[in-house]
Amino acid sequence: MTATHVGLSIRLRSLLFFVLYNLLGILHGSLSLLLAPLMNFEQRYRFVNLWTHLSMWLLRHLNGIRIEVIGRENLPRDQAVVVMANHQSEWETFFLQVLVSPQATVLKRELLQVPFFGWAVSLLRPIAIDRSKPVHAMKMLLRQGKERLDAGVSVVIYPEGTRQPPGCIGPFNPGGARLACHAGRRVVPMVHNAGDCWPARSIWRIPGTIRLVIGEPMGCEGGAEELKSRVERWMRETSVSLRAGGFSDSPA
Repeated sequence: MTATHVGLSIRLRSLLFFVLYNLLGILHGSLSLLLAPLMNFEQRYRFVNLWTHLSMWLLRHLNGIRIEVIGRENLPRDQAVVVMANHQSEWETFFLQVLVSPQATVLKRELLQVPFFGWAVSLLRPIAIDRSKPVHAMKMLLRQGKERLDAGVSVVIYPEGTRQPPGCIGPFNPGGARLACHAGRRVVPMVHNAGDCWPARSIWRIPGTIRLVIGEPMGCEGGAEELKSRVERWMRETSVSLRAGGFSDSPA
């Protein structure tokens, strides 16, 4: 849905969400920084993500956006994994924080400089890489990623590297598969359609259902390149099925 086709009610509700979402982010981000020295990592993680819970509540009750999770049983609860998900929106960067907990997200180093949001995210020990130095970034991913996984913290990575239009899966980078093989962990692939309701680089929030499909964990038996190919194939096929309306489950 383009801006010219967004109705007045959706525009007003989207603008209200934008104001509340950012106001809550500023207030909660400031409070998180103030209280962080008094909390351990687990407590900080839960506290920082209160903003995520509030944002998801607003999406549901203000903007009419429901969330469905398909395949929740495929997400291990007793071991850290590498999560590889497609990237369409800001939504997944929030929702996966509470779905996969605790976690360390692989992100661009510049995001930590964003006022309030970036400052709060820095409290969650993300893996911040410099994309302008790919060799150094890969070494940091493998080293810090293994440290997080060995500490029982799952690692979330978006292999496309940048947001894609709804229904599209972009080229994959090998970092997630290499990390999984390096650390002796499994990959849990995920695909969603968040861009249909929360378009990238847009303030509109379109009523509808965001569906997140979680695939079965994949091991590294055939090496990193083979694992990357399997994950990419699953994500592309699942994206097509999701686009065609082939999944349905109960709300998250």
